[in-house]
Amino acid sequence: MRAIDAIDVRILRMLQENARTPNVEIARRLKLAPSAVLERIRKLEKRGAIRGYEAQLDAPMLDLGLVAFIFVRADEKVGSTSIGKALASVPGVQEVHHVAGEDCYLVKVRAAGTEALGRLLRERFGAIRGITSTRTTVVFTSVKETAKLPIGEK
Repeated sequence: MRAIDAIDVRILRMLQENARTPNVEIARRLKLAPSAVLERIRKLEKRGAIRGYEAQLDAPMLDLGLVAFIFVRADEKVGSTSIGKALASVPGVQEVHHVAGEDCYLVKVRAAGTEALGRLLRERFGAIRGITSTRTTVVFTSVKETAKLPIGEK
């Protein structure tokens, strides 16, 4: 398997900026043939460097303006992530991280408001066996939110 080279990094950066950038435009910027760019992108996808493409939606416009981070304590065997998988299946959950420390998981959720967040905690999280407690931090303002990786930057 070949390593990701400088051209791959430039392609990945362009796709992170706008995944809908046409191959011909990427090829023009890199001064490569469109077929060469397409082949590189296919290889990056096959190797898993590119896992997929998503549209970035405006959460407040879709009545999901409340962001909260929830620390979850759970009673599960060391090394098990079954509760994490159950948390990941809950609608509104965007991220689930198995963490070190007193808490077991850090979960990012989006909801319409505090009432919807309360229902999510009571009805969805409360239904997951093994969760012993939660601590919730509600976000007032997000200064930066991105899924972009700092590839090729030092």
